[in-house]
Amino acid sequence: MERIYNKLVRDKIPNIIKEKGETPVVRILDEIEYKNELEKKLYEEYKEVIESTGDERVEELADMLEVIRALANLENKNLNDVIAIADKKNEKRGAFEEKIFLEKVIETK
Repeated sequence: MERIYNKLVRDKIPNIIKEKGETPVVRILDEIEYKNELEKKLYEEYKEVIESTGDERVEELADMLEVIRALANLENKNLNDVIAIADKKNEKRGAFEEKIFLEKVIETK
């Protein structure tokens, strides 16, 4: 029996499959394919975050963070660079701690 996945997986997944006595069929992506698959993976992880709660949500957030780390690496940056930029944006524009929901802006003449 075959199970078809056709998706980017973490580096150790093929070995985990082998340890279970199964045979993984894999290929190495080129840079364009890799970028596209990371973007798909980010969306997949986003949906899993939205659908989960509690400890499961934290687990899914960790998966999303790993994809963000890989995408940053494609830009010759690392997770610390992303966090530094987030911190600067937080200083300049704030975070989301006050739960502010902007309904509209009324123009003044």
